[in-house]
Amino acid sequence: MTGPAVSNAQEHPAARLIDGKGFAARMTQDIATDVSAFYDRYHVTPGLAVVLVGNDPASEVYVRNKALQTHRAGMRSFMHMLPATTSQKELLGLIERLNVDPEIHGILVQLPLPAGLDPVAVTNAIIPEKDVDGLGVVNAGRLALGLPGIVPCTPLGCLLLLRHYVGDMRGRDALVIGASNLVGRPMAELLLREGCTVTVAHIDTRDTASLARQADIVVVATGVRELVRGDWIKPGATVIDVGISRVTLPNGKTRLVGDVKFDEAVRRAGLITPVPGGVGPMTIACLLRNTLDAARMLVEGKARSGENT
Repeated sequence: MTGPAVSNAQEHPAARLIDGKGFAARMTQDIATDVSAFYDRYHVTPGLAVVLVGNDPASEVYVRNKALQTHRAGMRSFMHMLPATTSQKELLGLIERLNVDPEIHGILVQLPLPAGLDPVAVTNAIIPEKDVDGLGVVNAGRLALGLPGIVPCTPLGCLLLLRHYVGDMRGRDALVIGASNLVGRPMAELLLREGCTVTVAHIDTRDTASLARQADIVVVATGVRELVRGDWIKPGATVIDVGISRVTLPNGKTRLVGDVKFDEAVRRAGLITPVPGGVGPMTIACLLRNTLDAARMLVEGKARSGENT
């Protein structure tokens, strides 16, 4: 994903920051209110099971934060911390038990998994009704066909921010940089639903920079730190930076950066997500929303079934 630099790119006033952290906090408060109302009606507390295999430090921090936010929203959190030596059979056995556990309404297996475990088989072992990450083939297929289903958390968080800050996106040119099943592909599907004209750039794209310079909306999810430079950005465009990497500074301290060279892009964009404080908090908020929605579908479906017997 390369492209020539533009040496005398026109600058414009610094972009307005998209406050994902604040938006996610308000969203979580609303979810907590809905969880309370759900309990008052059905006497059921939504339960989220999170499975972590191995001891990846970043994943451990992320999982602990998910558990904390789950409790803050008034839900139950069920943590399953498994050793890196866990076999595929053992992991699939745990998922099978969680699938039939009435206290569990959402199941999330933290990725990446240790070598030797098949993430596709593991993800698709989760029944679609409890697939709150939205990564299984059933929910992915429903998204591709424009049907109701559970949407992956990070793309959903990006979409909610875009709806709030940009509004009507019909007719906008959107570029998604990165074509992963986790973010890029579902993000493109969501933008198509909004009426955008969508282009997806990937590792074999010849001139991503030129594509970016034409885009009103740029969503970047590559895992390549500071890949997108300021002169890639169309003046006034909206930039959603999904990436997050830790870099070491000359003084030995570290800081977090995204897939976009923020100091450059902020002088060109109209709206931009900071890193941290942009997309990250929205991912967890959307996980909570998906868990509540899954609980509603499971419990209300069971209630309707009881009414019909």
